[in-house]
Amino acid sequence: MVRQKLYRPIAAMAKKIREYRALKNRPRDSQRFALDYETMTRPFTGKRLPALAWEDVKNENRLFTLLCRLHRFGIGRMVTRKSWLWAYEEPCYWVITKVKVDYTAENMDHGQAWGYQTFRGRTSDELKEIPKVMYHDWRMVPKHEEENFKKCTPVEEERVQYVPYPPLLRALIFAQRQKEGNVDTEEPMIDLEWSAALQKRRSALQEEHSSQKQIEGTPV
Repeated sequence: MVRQKLYRPIAAMAKKIREYRALKNRPRDSQRFALDYETMTRPFTGKRLPALAWEDVKNENRLFTLLCRLHRFGIGRMVTRKSWLWAYEEPCYWVITKVKVDYTAENMDHGQAWGYQTFRGRTSDELKEIPKVMYHDWRMVPKHEEENFKKCTPVEEERVQYVPYPPLLRALIFAQRQKEGNVDTEEPMIDLEWSAALQKRRSALQEEHSSQKQIEGTPV
């Protein structure tokens, strides 16, 4: 006989209190990401930023350093990153729709932001939290340049039809050829379109089989 676990209300309440205190005493973003600009170290962790980031720290801004200067913390505005501008020709940006500010920060320049992302000209319909808001490479898109910034010519994706076999399967294929006396040295490749069609056909057959089984029923 299994002994039933007793509900202990005092212990449950004590657990909730401990969880609440841990949540209340957790370090805020303004503490975690505070930076000493003279030594380029974060006081909270004592870690020093990599030397490659020093120039951006001096010349660029964090996201909330830009948003705290705007009306309603920039809701509805477009922001982009310097790394995106350098890496891609297509427009990459966020449209900010929601902001949660850390009011304990001295200049209210820390917090969380959400929005819709457009990456390389393709806009996502899913509302997401904006990552890496503490990085020093955010830039605000001026309002009079937003329409020109959005313009882009869609680039067609390169469709890859053939890919090489994994090393083990490739070795097995060559061993089979050698066993059969085949001296062909052509590299074996996987046809992705054929594999996708085969997978669709297999799933269709499974659905058809399951539907027939439901119609026929189970004999009693």
